[in-house]
Parts: sequence; C-alpha cells; structure tokens
Amino acid sequence: MRCPFCGNIDTQVKDSRPAEDHVSIRRRRLCPACGGRFTTYERVQLRDLVVIKTNGRREDFDRTKLERSIRIALQKRPVEPERIDQMISGIVRRLESLGDTDVASKVIGEIVMESLARIDTVAYVRFASVYKNFQEADDFDRFVAELRPPLKVDE
Repeated sequence: MRCPFCGNIDTQVKDSRPAEDHVSIRRRRLCPACGGRFTTYERVQLRDLVVIKTNGRREDFDRTKLERSIRIALQKRPVEPERIDQMISGIVRRLESLGDTDVASKVIGEIVMESLARIDTVAYVRFASVYKNFQEADDFDRFVAELRPPLKVDE
C-alpha cells in the first residue's frame, strides 16, 4: 500500500481488526520511510460491476461515488454514520448478488431510493430530486403527494 504522505510503496501493517460494520477489515499502517501512520479498509468484492448509463455508456462501478451521493442526500440528517455504512454495504451486496456484472444505472438508483425511503424521508426526497431530475417546485409537490397517505373523508 502506497504511503499517502511520501509515496513509499513499502508500508507495514501494524494492526488489523474487523471494522465496526463487520464487512471490512481496518488496518493501521506505518511507513518506515517517513514514519507516517494511516488507516486503510479492506472489503470483500464478489465481482467487478459495470454500470450501464442511460445513454448506453459503460463505466466501472465506483463505491465511493455511490457513498458520496448517499451522504449528500443524508447531510445534516439525524442518521448515524454506522447506519449509513451498513446501508451502503447492503446496497453493494445486493448489486453484486443480482447475478450479472452489468447493472443499469436505473436499477442502482431505484435500490438507493428504496433504501433511503426506509431510513429518512427527507434524504429520500433529496436523492429523488436529483435522480428524477426535478425541474420545478411542482415536481416536488407531485412526488411528496405520492408519499402522503390519502386523506380519509368522514361520511
């Protein structure tokens, strides 16, 4: 593992343990060249996924990109970081278990929306506004109206 401080490629593992989410290994590393200490995480990857964009373009699946978009949707929301990490790991496992290495971006978006809906409604609406490309306030109104249960009218 390359040292992030000096670029030395010969670093030493000083400590390994399961991370809090129990789906990755946390490793404390030491660089003998500069003395820098840093942490890395190692995760199981069942298969290399390829995302098929709506325009047909293909790109390698990037867990960090998925994580970034989810964290943006959950920004300043009362959701614990461990819960977010568990959700992201669950989404990746679900994508890997679909049985195909090619996954449509639409499938990823739907799975993320489904997961966010269970955790935080505001984050769900935030993500949906970008994913569904809301253009005006009416788009929000229609989407939120679908979330609300119908009003019961007393007869």
